[in-house]
Amino acid sequence: MQRLLVHKNIYFWIASFWTILVFYLCLVSFKNLPSVVIGSADKYVHFAFHFIFTILWFLYLNNKKIKLTKPLIVVFFSSFFFGIVIEIAQTLFTTTRKGDVLDVLANTSGAIIAILVLILYNKYIKRNTF
Repeated sequence: MQRLLVHKNIYFWIASFWTILVFYLCLVSFKNLPSVVIGSADKYVHFAFHFIFTILWFLYLNNKKIKLTKPLIVVFFSSFFFGIVIEIAQTLFTTTRKGDVLDVLANTSGAIIAILVLILYNKYIKRNTF
């Protein structure tokens, strides 16, 4: 039980750090940095941010005593609404960034793929490890 609590704390702090980092990176301006032009790179970054966000918060919320569905739903909607909040914050609180519906779609795509990976992992890999 003590070991499980330690893992929960580690997952919480890693997920919290990731959330703060994503929020910061989405609001800060990168105009003064050298750039590499990759088509739609911003959308790939948003996808990756929310893919990792979803996995990390799932690791924290997952509990063997409850069905897998509840934490999956919670982390999906958390990622979705967090992405919307970031886009609104970009529009309201920055002069160099603006909200973008396509960013919300990239965020949502990252969360959906993370959910699918978690379901497949739980169904095929975790089940066959013992």
